[in-house]
Formats: sequence, structure tokens, C-alpha cells
Amino acid sequence: MIRVLLVDDQPLLRGGFRALLSAEDDIEVVGEAANGEEGLALIRERSPDIALIDISMPVLDGIETTRRIAADPALAGVRVVILTNYGFDEYVFNALRAGAAGFLVKDIEPDDLLHSVRVAARGDALLAPSITRMLIGRYVAQPLGPGTGTELKELTNREREAVALAAQGLSNDQIAGRMVISPVTAKTHLNRAMVKLRARDRAQLVVFAYESGLVAPRNR
Repeated sequence: MIRVLLVDDQPLLRGGFRALLSAEDDIEVVGEAANGEEGLALIRERSPDIALIDISMPVLDGIETTRRIAADPALAGVRVVILTNYGFDEYVFNALRAGAAGFLVKDIEPDDLLHSVRVAARGDALLAPSITRMLIGRYVAQPLGPGTGTELKELTNREREAVALAAQGLSNDQIAGRMVISPVTAKTHLNRAMVKLRARDRAQLVVFAYESGLVAPRNR
């Protein structure tokens, strides 16, 4: 059973999402909150698998809520999916950098919402190749972050190769094909890289790959 918690200041949206998600046999909505502060309290209390969090809320917004979840070791199993009205923008990128697994627009089709929740629950990032290209072209900073060079040295050559391919939007199967390895081995390389780089998930791995200079944007 996938346990989902909704954090959004719009009661009608929460009600619609709750009705849709609760109708599924493998999904349970374990709570609702109207702002990030209430959401954090409920997340700590109920330990959901997925937290669907609005990016713009009173009291505590989605970016700061995500940052606090990512910083709390007790919440390591909670995967944050950001909800936004506008699609991918700088705020969404900042949420990904803070630790979100991906994002959804609020007018998403019902089937796509259900699919996305299940994808996030499996541990995959909700970043399509088109979104990755937009991230690269518009929001990734050129300078290396503090300590980035040292962290890169912790990766093996094969781990660096796998991370670079993931940053291009390739799936595990596609990475395996490029590296001539099994999909299981490709996933192992990525998982080890996440541990070494202290990335919560694949989305943060993609952000790191470009900000570190491991992969260079083709067009700025």
C-alpha cells in the first residue's frame, strides 16, 4: 500500500486528489494539511511514502518544507513530489535541489497522477528528458559548488559514467545499453553514486551532475 499525504492550501484540490487517490486499491491517503508547517507535523506523525506538496503556500512554502524533510534523518523514506500551477520554473528547480523527487502540474490528467505517484513510490524521479533539458538550459549554475570536486573524486569511472547518462534523461535500461551492462548493474552504480554524493534520489543526482561540471550543458 502506497501511503500519500496531501499538503496544499486549496481545499477543493485536496478533496479532488483525495477522492481520486483513495479510489485505488494500492493507494491510501493518510492525511491533509493546508500549509507546510501543518504538513511537516503530519508527515512526522504519519510517515507517508509520498508527500504531495504545493510549492506556494502560506506559513511555510513547498521549497522550505521540502528542505526540512530532506534534512531530517527520521524522514529519509518520505519522497516529496511538488505541485505547481505553472510547470517547470526556477521555484521547481529549487525544490528539486532541496530534495524533491519531481513535480506535477495541478491540472494533471487523473491517470497521469496515479502513474506518477506509483513511479515516485518505486524510487524513480519524475523528470522526463524534456524537463531535464529545460533544467540544463535555464537553471543549472555554471560554478562548481563547495566541495564538489572532492565529491566527484569519490565516484568510480563507471559510477561517473552512469550519473552522466542519467543526467541526460536516460532510463536504467538505456544506461545499461550504452554501458553494455545489465539494468541491475546500472541501477547499482546510480545507487552507490547517490550514497557517495549524499543525494536523496535521482533528481538530486541530475542536479549535481550539471552543477558539478560532470556534464556540460550544450546550450545556455
